Amino acid sequence: MQKITTDIVIIGAGAAGMMAAHFCALKGKQVYLLDHNKQVGRKILISGGGKCNFTNIFGSSAEEYHSENKHFVKSALSRYTCYDFLELIEKNKIPYEQREVGKLFCLRSAKDIVNALLEQLQKPNIHLKLEQKNLDVEIHDDGFRVFNSHVEYFCNSLVIATGGIVLPSIGASDFGHKLAKRVGHKILPMSPALVPFKVEGWSELSGNAIKAGITCNGYYVAENVLFTHKGLSGPGVLKASLFWNPGDFIEINWLPQYHISDILKSASGQKQLNSVLSEYLPKSFIKLFFEKIDFDSSIHIAKISKKEELMLEKNLHHMVITPSGTEGFRKAEVTRGGVSTEFISSKTMESKLQKKLYFIGEVLDVTGQLGGHNFQWCWASAYAVGQAIAE
Repeated sequence: MQKITTDIVIIGAGAAGMMAAHFCALKGKQVYLLDHNKQVGRKILISGGGKCNFTNIFGSSAEEYHSENKHFVKSALSRYTCYDFLELIEKNKIPYEQREVGKLFCLRSAKDIVNALLEQLQKPNIHLKLEQKNLDVEIHDDGFRVFNSHVEYFCNSLVIATGGIVLPSIGASDFGHKLAKRVGHKILPMSPALVPFKVEGWSELSGNAIKAGITCNGYYVAENVLFTHKGLSGPGVLKASLFWNPGDFIEINWLPQYHISDILKSASGQKQLNSVLSEYLPKSFIKLFFEKIDFDSSIHIAKISKKEELMLEKNLHHMVITPSGTEGFRKAEVTRGGVSTEFISSKTMESKLQKKLYFIGEVLDVTGQLGGHNFQWCWASAYAVGQAIAE
């Protein structure tokens, strides 16, 4: 069996792990970066439709994150901002574009991000080891033994960057959560987040999108909703899903920029309702919507009673839908929940229950909103651990 002694072992060669290896090695520490996959950064490669929404130019504040401790992210995010990561992007001459609400995407491919991160690993004191399967960890007074049947790594410091449990098809695992639990950390219930809802009755609109306002447990967002064969997706739905729990309802305003009362007042009384609404909503949506609420859309505006107007208002602006579920971890972008931050230092990412053991990235109970905030948390938490270990 091969035996290797080093300063730092990092388990997980994704976004957080690769960045952490770079920062930990900057001051000369010997770093071994381990992953059970054959390839690094697999989640980066498929994110953002293969273009990777790597950060947000408007910045990532604590308000963009869901966590038991709403303040936990502040220290790391303040010390490594979107502009710090942009330095890496520009240094590597990676072309990128800004989309709605500050999202930054690669113009060519997410491979550009992975290649930039791999370039940073080209240091003599960083050793990348892939296909390190069935690893286990022993904790000793003088450090850690990370091992399988072929190799043993002895290290002073151990960084867990194993991510969440979404996308099991690309190797997601609960390795980090199990280790955290062993040393006494609470694991908050994990659920898929930034994920489409399963809702029956809308499949005939599959492929169409409409801007709508969605309210879920007090959170409101007005962005595109995409109709799918299984229900509802799109940015608005994915954002709302971060706050949804099984059994919860969502309230949808199908016409957030206008109000039906104003539309009816300004329309000619001789016009039919469906004709008037077609100036604001797709005809295919109007047809299905009125079938759902059992209302004759061909009625002339002048013949709409006050009671009928109130019924239209309720369904157009306050339709209540209870999803039967989500499309699960297979389709989710991130994991909500994970290792509780209660006994993790927000400055160093070190466990308060086990010295020299660190947790970074998505393995923690830190879930960013759609828009590049989850990757920014990976970069920032990696920087925090790198600064702490290098001291």
